[in-house]
Amino acid sequence: MTPKERILAVLARKPVDRLPVDLWHTPEIGADLRRHFGVADDLAVYRALALDKIVWVFLDYHAGSGERAGAQSGAGAESGGSRTMWGVPLKDIQAGAAHYAEFASAPLAGYDTPASLEQYPWWPQADRFDYDGAVQATRLAAREFAVIGPWVSFFEIYCQMRGLEQAMIDLLENEDLVTATLDRIEAIQSEMMRRFFTRAGKSLDLVFVSDDIAGQQSLLMAPDRWKRHLQPRLQRWCDLIHSHGLKVFYHTDGAARPLLRPILDCGVDVLNPIQHACPGMDLARLKKEFGDRVIFHGGVDNQTVLPRGTPDEVRAEVRECRRTLGAGGSGYICCSCHNVQAGTPLENIFAMVETMQEPCAVPAGG
Repeated sequence: MTPKERILAVLARKPVDRLPVDLWHTPEIGADLRRHFGVADDLAVYRALALDKIVWVFLDYHAGSGERAGAQSGAGAESGGSRTMWGVPLKDIQAGAAHYAEFASAPLAGYDTPASLEQYPWWPQADRFDYDGAVQATRLAAREFAVIGPWVSFFEIYCQMRGLEQAMIDLLENEDLVTATLDRIEAIQSEMMRRFFTRAGKSLDLVFVSDDIAGQQSLLMAPDRWKRHLQPRLQRWCDLIHSHGLKVFYHTDGAARPLLRPILDCGVDVLNPIQHACPGMDLARLKKEFGDRVIFHGGVDNQTVLPRGTPDEVRAEVRECRRTLGAGGSGYICCSCHNVQAGTPLENIFAMVETMQEPCAVPAGG
């Protein structure tokens, strides 16, 4: 099977020759891999590793006037430029071998009423996204690989705009503002997705909904607040994405177990990253309870095992993920729990990939 055939078969719960292995990594790791294989681009790295890569496609945003005239930016911290498309200022951080962009301040601080949102100058406009560039990138990658995009979010964006601490307070003390702001965040991205899906046609396979609702030990918000503010919106996005024949890939880090059932009830097709170091995220239990409802993506610890373990420890980790999340030879796409970080030994990355590609006694299919 080709990498694309293998991913699409798993998504459709059809038999595969082996379970697929994906890879997420930082730019530093990407550069290390290109140097190692002597290639010029990431697609060539994926071929050299024989990865079942799900290729990312992001939509650039072209600011139209004022401070950001002519600039391009995106939704998250890796947007490039001085601000995200939501107006969040960015700052550069150097941490050892790693370079990161972090959010410098909360531009929506001080806009404390629904009426005040009318005065916020940074609301994106749906016609300023680079649809042509994204469609071209999607079609190029789709020749060989499954494709995922764009990146959309609700509460992560709210936290970026208001600041994490204030966002938590808003959930308790200013729910009218939460509702009004999320209405705008949802409407802008929904229109962007409609336009992109129509133009991308059948080249796109999945849509990435990223909305971290948990930390290392517990949820970031009470379940009733999530159900009130985010569940109906996620349901609408799942319905929109499915109406275009696409799969919903949902990301939340952390100890998200108390909300997994209502998240899946919205229609999520793929759940990522399965951070099993966190309370409640036991791999075998999650597979037993939800394995007939969702495809798991991730599982391989990238906080300890990948960056600090030996290749043998990585192999053991991968085999445990395959034994549990991939029980029965189906329903699992192996990957690191998040981006493989700068300084991670390439030998450990190769151990993860090669272990998933080795013959396995578990029959495929089902």
